[in-house]
Amino acid sequence: MSRKKMKLAYITNDTKRKTTYKKRTNGLVKKVRELTTLCEIEACAIIHSPDFDSQPKVWPSYAGAQQLLSEFKKLPHSIRNNKMVNQERFLEQSIAKATQQLKKRRKENRQKDLKKFMFQGLSGKGILQSMNAMDLNEVSLLVEQNLKDIDKRVRVLINESRS
Repeated sequence: MSRKKMKLAYITNDTKRKTTYKKRTNGLVKKVRELTTLCEIEACAIIHSPDFDSQPKVWPSYAGAQQLLSEFKKLPHSIRNNKMVNQERFLEQSIAKATQQLKKRRKENRQKDLKKFMFQGLSGKGILQSMNAMDLNEVSLLVEQNLKDIDKRVRVLINESRS
């Protein structure tokens, strides 16, 4: 059974906020531990809240986190910053990805529309008369490509029947 979606907002009740903080902290530490086990990677978690804990919660240990961070800082800048992103860069990447998907969908939709026009024209409906020259040219190219594909398939079937 799934839980209902939680509204993300500041929890004004101090006891509820502290309880939620502790549960979420434990959940984050558990996820980091599982991530290191499942993916065989090195990771650490440092969670600090000046409101609830005077000391930050560190996983796997303070020394382990310190060692991992020092190893990370020893890496050259080019490797260290290779896959790091800030909020702006993340949004830029998301927008670029969404733009590419939009272009792909538009192209697919255009191909579907052209196929629809082609089949309507072949069935005798007068849709081709209302199309502009560019659309007619694209439908013409699509018809030629389909004819080539049909010829190729016929040749393959003839060769298979002979053998």
